[in-house]
Amino acid sequence: MSVTVVGSIAFDGVSTPYDRRDRLPGGAAFHFAQAASFFTDVRVVGPVGDDYGDDHMALLATRGTNVDDVDRVAGGKTFFWKGHYHEDLNTRDTLTTELGVFETFEPELSDAAAASDVLFLANIVPAIQRKVRAQSSARWSALDSMNLWIDIARADLVAAIGDVDCLILNDEELAQLTDQRTTYAAARAIFAWEKAPSAIIAKQGSYGAQLFTADGGGFTVPVFPLESVVDPTGAGDSFAGGVVGYVAARLAADPSLTVDRDVLATALVYGTATASHNVEAFGAEKLYELPTSAIEERVARLAQLTRFDDVPVALRG
Repeated sequence: MSVTVVGSIAFDGVSTPYDRRDRLPGGAAFHFAQAASFFTDVRVVGPVGDDYGDDHMALLATRGTNVDDVDRVAGGKTFFWKGHYHEDLNTRDTLTTELGVFETFEPELSDAAAASDVLFLANIVPAIQRKVRAQSSARWSALDSMNLWIDIARADLVAAIGDVDCLILNDEELAQLTDQRTTYAAARAIFAWEKAPSAIIAKQGSYGAQLFTADGGGFTVPVFPLESVVDPTGAGDSFAGGVVGYVAARLAADPSLTVDRDVLATALVYGTATASHNVEAFGAEKLYELPTSAIEERVARLAQLTRFDDVPVALRG
């Protein structure tokens, strides 16, 4: 069972009030692959320029990630983003965005990429997401997006969301997309569309994540408690990688499995545990050599923190 991820491969320049890195391997597809590769085989589809060296490609290929579908554009420059995080590390300013070869990215899936059982469409132009989904024979698919596409390509984004099984957005984007005041209301509004996904995952930053399913199911996972956060860049993509990678692993173990509320609830916990490691270092530096046992330990801790035993009713009659 494999996952194909289609999205950006980039260099990031990141600064915080405490430290900085001028040129880190990053991008949505990169961070997703670092996380998903703990669970399953990953195939990355995305463009890079001549400045993306063999050492960078080796990092992308961590834990056996397949890079055969990475398009090395001769004479091109790799997507570059530079940003500065404020004291709370929840807000940031974008200082530089240079799209480079990503600006003209028009992916054509290879036979192997199209045949992957699971597909993740990272944040790219919604019309391109639709074209990629049409090329894929994936049994299960998920999609991420951003506020820009809600503003300038809403119709295409709504259509792309209807093409996948699971939508992953942050809570502010869900509110913007639906014009609803609460995340629950936003999810119900999307499920009421003529063509809608069967599951919606709301990323809530330092508060955790919520799952909603079309049959009325739901689940909430808190953020993993950390003493310090070094760099939040890529946290949402590594969370998505953990979620989608877990689903792929479950489907590999049981091809007849229905990806329902219970499967996705556990996937949220694994995604949260994986992302918690990502934010403890710049870029994906901690994930490169992280043992899988470190993720399992945090999954167990989250289970312990969220356990609630039945107790006698103490309310006044």
